[in-house]
Amino acid sequence: MSVRHVLTLGDLTAAEIQRIYAITRDLKQKFEQGVREPLLPGRVAALLFEHPSLRTRVSFESGMAHLGGSTLFLGKDVGWGSRESAADFARVLSQYVDVVIVRAKSHQRVEELARWSQVPVINALTDYAHPCQALADLFTLSELFGQVQGRTLAFVGDGNNVARSLATACGHLGLRFRLAAPPEHQFDQAFLERLRQIAPDVDLQMTADPAEAVREADVVYTDVWVSMGQEKEKAQRLATFAPYQVNAQLMAQAPADAVFMHNLPAHRGEEVTDEVIDGPQSVIVQQAANRMHAQKGLLVWLLGAKSAR
Repeated sequence: MSVRHVLTLGDLTAAEIQRIYAITRDLKQKFEQGVREPLLPGRVAALLFEHPSLRTRVSFESGMAHLGGSTLFLGKDVGWGSRESAADFARVLSQYVDVVIVRAKSHQRVEELARWSQVPVINALTDYAHPCQALADLFTLSELFGQVQGRTLAFVGDGNNVARSLATACGHLGLRFRLAAPPEHQFDQAFLERLRQIAPDVDLQMTADPAEAVREADVVYTDVWVSMGQEKEKAQRLATFAPYQVNAQLMAQAPADAVFMHNLPAHRGEEVTDEVIDGPQSVIVQQAANRMHAQKGLLVWLLGAKSAR
């Protein structure tokens, strides 16, 4: 049987996402009741990280502990990409652990790792995609709204890894996706073609006008303008994206009951103002907390705990 990997949300079907959410709801309800069901006893997850992390590392480590498993945090000392071939590295690592969770600079390197790995590989962030973030975000929206189908998510800023993953998740689950970004930072044709293969009925529109994007939005979402590895472009990016700041004036263009989301960490005063991110429409803490719960659901589904399938 072939190994399942989750490198983008294109690796999951809509039905599989809903199944993961069903597991997530069950585990979160039990967690809130003080029950931490050990569905993955003895399982070991390798966290192979090239980037610093708060939410991703702690949520995966805590989640795996709740499930009765354990984690190994692997940094530069293991020599991924430097001491031996990718094939040798992946095949050997696969002998020791049950799942590899990767936070990497290059999506292509993660694809190569998955090609040789004999256990599931989960993308915990690359330059191309951030599937675990989007999975948790839409789970959060299901808690807030109940039925998410037909809702509208407006992403304001760079059409980056988070935006691509959110667009894919929206395509799967029937949300409308609106991207407000400078033309040179909107989705490229290759991604749009891939998205329409995954979700042929996706309702996606792109515009350079933030007010237009948020006008009918249930969710206004933004991310940093300068991501890890883009520091040399900081001055140019700050100037380019200045009109795309999510502030009180922009939120006033959205429906009064719209919520604000940010995947964090935030560069306050750049892509978002304090009055928005700390305001009554912000759901950033619930959103961040659900990283752990949704990832627990993903791990249980992916590793095949019998009581949850």
